[in-house]
Amino acid sequence: MTRTLKTLLAATAMSGMAAGAALAEKWDMPMAYPATNFHSENAAEFAACVNEGTGGELEIVTHPNGALFAGNDIKRAVQTGQAPIGERLLSAHANENPLYGVDSIPFLATSFADSEKLWEAAKPKLEEVMDSQNLVYIYAAPWPPQGLYFKKPVESVADMQGIKFRAYNAATARIAELAGMAPVQIEAAELSQALATGVAESFISSGSTGVDSKVWESLTHFYDVQAWLPRNAVFANKDAFNALSDEAKKVVMDCGAEAGKRGAAKSEELTAGYLKTLADNGMTVSEPSEQLKSDLSKFGETMTQEWMDAAGPDGKEIVDSYKAM
Repeated sequence: MTRTLKTLLAATAMSGMAAGAALAEKWDMPMAYPATNFHSENAAEFAACVNEGTGGELEIVTHPNGALFAGNDIKRAVQTGQAPIGERLLSAHANENPLYGVDSIPFLATSFADSEKLWEAAKPKLEEVMDSQNLVYIYAAPWPPQGLYFKKPVESVADMQGIKFRAYNAATARIAELAGMAPVQIEAAELSQALATGVAESFISSGSTGVDSKVWESLTHFYDVQAWLPRNAVFANKDAFNALSDEAKKVVMDCGAEAGKRGAAKSEELTAGYLKTLADNGMTVSEPSEQLKSDLSKFGETMTQEWMDAAGPDGKEIVDSYKAM
């Protein structure tokens, strides 16, 4: 082989390697919750699935605990292309569009099975809304059922008057208003400090959030009211997604479908364990009193109708479809 030919082959090989490197894509994925949270762990598995499935064409790197963007900035960052993909508690954006709050209607879907039915009924409409905002829906996974945390015994809504209540979406702010509590907007990463400093004295969330934030250091009671099962959704910037090869797109969506199922199964598996951890650390974990159940059920009726009124025909179609399942 002549020296000229060897040189030409070497140059061709180097050119091919450079082209391959140019095709490789890295997506930073901001998330709001700690790395040890099951949603964050699930997203890390999703990222690994994509990395492996695309053979290096697309690498997703997760950034948990608000390290890259604060929770309330993640959706906007993905919409505008500051981040190509992200995870966000979708109901936190119900003020933009009521459909984003479908999973946080109190006492409409209070089990994992019902939550899945409600999400399936709502997903086509939600995908349309996201598409209009330059987003591509990838997957979503539910939190465990939501309960009420307090620093004192609460037997009825009358006992909640004036309490500083952590609100993280429109539904929780409305509950605070109906109960006569004072809503305070606080992201998950800031919850422990807010409770320790008295900025917040109560909140509604899953056992998972309570364990993540070690709320027993500030609070004493958890009431398992099973209000709703909100979801964290993963979505991509539409321009970034459309720039991928068809093969990479399929891998992302297939890995997302797996992550959605895996996240739901893990959430259900962990639910009882979270409540046991709260109790083991000294919290009183109990069912709500009959009076509290009655008071909260009235909130549910009020808020379901309010949500349907706000969401219009699409909201009615979703609820009717869910109830028909």
